[in-house]
Amino acid sequence: MPFDQTEVRWDLACGVGADGRWHGWFDVHINADALRRHGLHPDQPTARVAAPSPPGWWHAAAERHARW
Repeated sequence: MPFDQTEVRWDLACGVGADGRWHGWFDVHINADALRRHGLHPDQPTARVAAPSPPGWWHAAAERHARW
């Protein structure tokens, strides 16, 4: 793995949503200096959204073809 264990942290949360179903989500945090070591930093233009999101059908097709 390109990162040391002390440079990466992830948080998991789950709970019952308004619809009564369980939902889960997680956040991944990577130390900024670790990203810079790989040539990544927040000032890069590619670090920001540069175009509109693909249409809904594209996302649905990607989820149908996802391999878990």
